[in-house]
Amino acid sequence: MGGLASRLLVALAIASGAGSVGAQQVSDPSVFEVPSAQIAPSLLTVDIERLFSQSQFGQRIAETYTQSRIELNDENRRIADALRAEELDLTARRAGMDADVFRTEAEAFDEKAQGIRRAQDAKETALQESLDAGRAQFLEVTQPILGQLMVDRGAYAILDRRSVLLSLGSIDVTDDAIARIDETIGDGAEAGATPEDEPDAEPEETPTPEAEAGDN
Repeated sequence: MGGLASRLLVALAIASGAGSVGAQQVSDPSVFEVPSAQIAPSLLTVDIERLFSQSQFGQRIAETYTQSRIELNDENRRIADALRAEELDLTARRAGMDADVFRTEAEAFDEKAQGIRRAQDAKETALQESLDAGRAQFLEVTQPILGQLMVDRGAYAILDRRSVLLSLGSIDVTDDAIARIDETIGDGAEAGATPEDEPDAEPEETPTPEAEAGDN
């Protein structure tokens, strides 16, 4: 908390100092504009979410995640439908089955359903972890690019825009940062394999109810 408070106070100090050189508030109440000739900012800000969502690299990761999410949802629906059909079939046959036989089959069905659920939950977790890892890789790969932008602007720090209470609009370099990231690494496919690209990261295939029925 102390570090965040310090960064906020620094940003506030800059915004306050700009008031003496003709700063004008723009549509965003937390952003002030000042003629570029009147200030050489020592701090810069970027919108991390925009960097990720609007850069080619971030869009590739997001699209991969979205497609995997759609496929997992479709798989979950197919499995749920198959389990429901199997449950209804078992219920329909119950009247003509010995009680012990029915109990055995019911317990086996429940055990199978629980196993499938655990496997699908593991896939869900792995999918979210792949997105988190992609974001982490994005920040790691783009750090040198942001560092060079900071040097070129004569600044000594870049802050996340979300941690700044008030600032001058001229210190936000999100658009320039996105342009540099796209120009330097494009969609990041050559920057290194993301976790979902590595063979060891692939979750085990969940046996579907149909497949298990075929083995019996």
